[in-house]
Amino acid sequence: MCAAHVHVYIKMHSLHDYYYELPEELIAQTPCEQRDACRLLVLDRKTGEITHRHFYDVIEYLNKGDCLVINDSRVIPARIYGVKRRKTADVNDPSRVECLLLRQRELDTWECIVHPGKRVRAGAVIDFSGIMSGEVLSVTDDGNRMIRFDYDRSGGETVYSVLEKIGKMPLPPYITQALDDNEKYQTVYARENGSAAAPTAGLHFTNELLEEIKERGVDVVRVMLHVGLGTFRPVKVENIEEHKMHSEFFTVTQDAAGRINECRKNGGRVICVGTTSCRTLESAADEHGVIIPQSRDTDIFIYPPYRFKATDALITNFHLPESTLLMLISAFAGRDTVMRAYAEAVKERYRFFSFGDAMMIL
Repeated sequence: MCAAHVHVYIKMHSLHDYYYELPEELIAQTPCEQRDACRLLVLDRKTGEITHRHFYDVIEYLNKGDCLVINDSRVIPARIYGVKRRKTADVNDPSRVECLLLRQRELDTWECIVHPGKRVRAGAVIDFSGIMSGEVLSVTDDGNRMIRFDYDRSGGETVYSVLEKIGKMPLPPYITQALDDNEKYQTVYARENGSAAAPTAGLHFTNELLEEIKERGVDVVRVMLHVGLGTFRPVKVENIEEHKMHSEFFTVTQDAAGRINECRKNGGRVICVGTTSCRTLESAADEHGVIIPQSRDTDIFIYPPYRFKATDALITNFHLPESTLLMLISAFAGRDTVMRAYAEAVKERYRFFSFGDAMMIL
């Protein structure tokens, strides 16, 4: 390999190649009042052509025989606040504790992020609002806590039902305004409890728009990936190949796999709603692009150069600079093409991130 080729290879895997300037006022703090009325930037990845539309126009880019793949994971109000107590005496430690439930490991045992973590060691017990307690069983290698929760189960309560009473939505740190309605951080098709963050590309769909899409002859297929905070974990290494993704649990049913495979077989396109749906299919596909039904963890990290096996088009939001999500869409459309599109979005004052506008890459 010549020196010039070596230089290009290293450059395409440099963290700073995925940086862009974003004015703070373009970070959306609240969702669009009407979900499908947000703006839509349509990018043709072959020609680089950019078209400015509204999200309800997305139907014009879907054809009969296509397959629209959605992630129906539901965000749980996973941020709870409690007080650490001493196990050996009935005396509360006055320190307040914030706990974010990341992932269910056993029936009532969850992997959690705890703040302040240094004061919450294995053996600590935390009381939450007088209706639930949690015992810290262990500390993971990356500093998370394994916590077993206890509550009154006599009335059919579960961790999920308790969280509905005392939990808050785990909004990203760049959103500083409180939600007046938790459902605004859920897709209209959310069903399976388990995500620590919303699959935000799906927030733009309404039930009415989905019905119109189905009437057009597009098959809407559900998959499930529980979104963990690892998806949004900052990349801290200059050579992005050294970044380690946290694993997330996904399911592709036999019915979903069959419908997606049938679509490809008949010449239709598979359009993924969000990077989570995309990562699910790319994890479930064999080398020929055939989707294999399965339920398991995935830590797939997609960045240039990557050969997509199962994704023909992608609907997504605008992602943080130097994020793994920006790297994924750069692998799909080409880094230079994506960065030009982002520069155009900034120039046209699009709204960015979780509650922001949308992008469709064809």
